[in-house]
Amino acid sequence: MRLSLAGVRRAAIVAPHPDDEIIGAAALIAALRGNGCDVRVIVVSDGAASHPGSLKWPRRRLVAERRQESLRALLRLEVVPGKVRFLGLPDGAVGTREAQCRRALHAALRRACPDLIVGPATSDAHPDHRAVAAALQQWRSGARRLSYQVWPPRQRLGARGWLVASPRGASAKRSLIRVHRTQLGAIRDDPNGFAIAPHELAAFAHPIECFMEERR
Repeated sequence: MRLSLAGVRRAAIVAPHPDDEIIGAAALIAALRGNGCDVRVIVVSDGAASHPGSLKWPRRRLVAERRQESLRALLRLEVVPGKVRFLGLPDGAVGTREAQCRRALHAALRRACPDLIVGPATSDAHPDHRAVAAALQQWRSGARRLSYQVWPPRQRLGARGWLVASPRGASAKRSLIRVHRTQLGAIRDDPNGFAIAPHELAAFAHPIECFMEERR
């Protein structure tokens, strides 16, 4: 079913890593901005774990670049840098910082004061995503809650899900994901570094996003 955004004035998109906001919710962000909604993005981890063996991209440089990638992609969706908050928790270890994650995320949500919260699903295969989802479950407010799943990367068009179509199709979403060049093979001096595979990019760039309704 097509997701109705009637009555949504302020939304918070929660991303476990810099790029999950685009992979999971780019079409939704575009739809919200098209409706005149104030969109805030909260990025929980620093994204530094993707290339730990790179000499050309030490931790500080990688963190800074990953933030800029998110800001550049979001600006194309009309979300300005002042609406994006980076919490800076350690990538790959969010689950070991449960209390810190909960405190930082809840403080960011209080500041955002959203009537719609969109975040990762508890069923996601990545432990950082599940840790962020658990922190969101502990947030108490009257805001509507939706979840998206990133890992494993496959098309999810469940009968119970709410669907949002990318206004410009798969090519537009693929272009936004490609802004995150550090995750697409631009870093080449770490043989064990992470890179989104072609089949994963194809799944992530699917023009229809699926969201599940969560209990408040």
